[in-house]
Amino acid sequence: MTVDTVGVVGGGQLGRMLGEAAAPLGIDLVVSDPTPAAPAARVAEQLVGGFDDPETVRALAERADVLTYEIELADPDVLERVGEETGTSVHPAPKTLRLIQDKLVQKRRLAEAGVPVPAFRPVASVGDLREAIEEFGAPVMLKAREGGYDGRGTVRIDGPEEAPAAIEAIEGPAMVEEFVPFDCELAMMGCRGDGETDAFPVTETIHEAAILRETVSPPRVPESVRERARRVARDVLAVMEGRGVFGIELFAADGEILLNEIAPRPHNSGHWTIEGCHTSQFEQHLRGVAGLPLGTTERRCPTALSNLLGTVEDPRPATLEGRASALATDRLALHWYGKDEVRPLRKMGHVTLPGAGASPEELLGAVREARAELSA
Repeated sequence: MTVDTVGVVGGGQLGRMLGEAAAPLGIDLVVSDPTPAAPAARVAEQLVGGFDDPETVRALAERADVLTYEIELADPDVLERVGEETGTSVHPAPKTLRLIQDKLVQKRRLAEAGVPVPAFRPVASVGDLREAIEEFGAPVMLKAREGGYDGRGTVRIDGPEEAPAAIEAIEGPAMVEEFVPFDCELAMMGCRGDGETDAFPVTETIHEAAILRETVSPPRVPESVRERARRVARDVLAVMEGRGVFGIELFAADGEILLNEIAPRPHNSGHWTIEGCHTSQFEQHLRGVAGLPLGTTERRCPTALSNLLGTVEDPRPATLEGRASALATDRLALHWYGKDEVRPLRKMGHVTLPGAGASPEELLGAVREARAELSA
């Protein structure tokens, strides 16, 4: 089947970058998002409606040859039903989205498949949480089973006396994991096409207040650790169904690899591929969902990225400041997401710096200096 139009549930920055990657492939993009004039509307047609609104998703399916999503708030039941009724295929499969949306279900399925994960258990009460602290030892990580991202829905607990406040903070079904004293965090963008799988190079991810701040590829870990990460990514992809790219977040601890979480879509940890690889994660996702041959995942050269986060105390209109100063850095690429409002720690854009022959430390230092010139 020839795919001329891809429909995307979600029109944020990921939808915007998908639109930028679609045009050279001869693919039109239509997105749906509840926010009028969402970031993706600058590069794609937008339908205004809720992520889980059946009428909006149906209208999107009727405009597209294939459906995908760039946010986990999409409703897998609605996607599955609309796909069956309109004959529009959905990728990654709604079954995969359903699996990913509940972190406890996700961890159980991956553990059953032999993927190494931190020890975990469900919790429904303060008593359950205290039992888990006794079993795993403090500290532990309490996580909302659904809806958490960018540090939201995650609470570190250093002792049983903190259990009541932690349970109250989560406000819903939760799970607890043992705390992993990792050496560093890694990520890989896995790819599933029509009968083929691949993965982008292993990337080191640097977080601040549980929010991804920087990435650098290649990572500052031995080749043996990178190979273990690649093996885990292959095992994860074997569990997923449908086509597209998958963000695979990992812990590296004492030379071993543990899976943290999965996102069935393009991911912030893969943004560096736009300048750093011959095929970006966004082009790869479109190739995958459209049933086109996957592109090479080869890295062009070492590459570092730094996110531009909102530093305001209260929301206000967004304005990009310092652009000229930042762009004075040779080879720097600036990506501004076009959000109308800046909020505390909201991702407003990113800068990427590729550098053949440069060390990860040199690239991180330079990209941090360039980012410091910018404000939203």
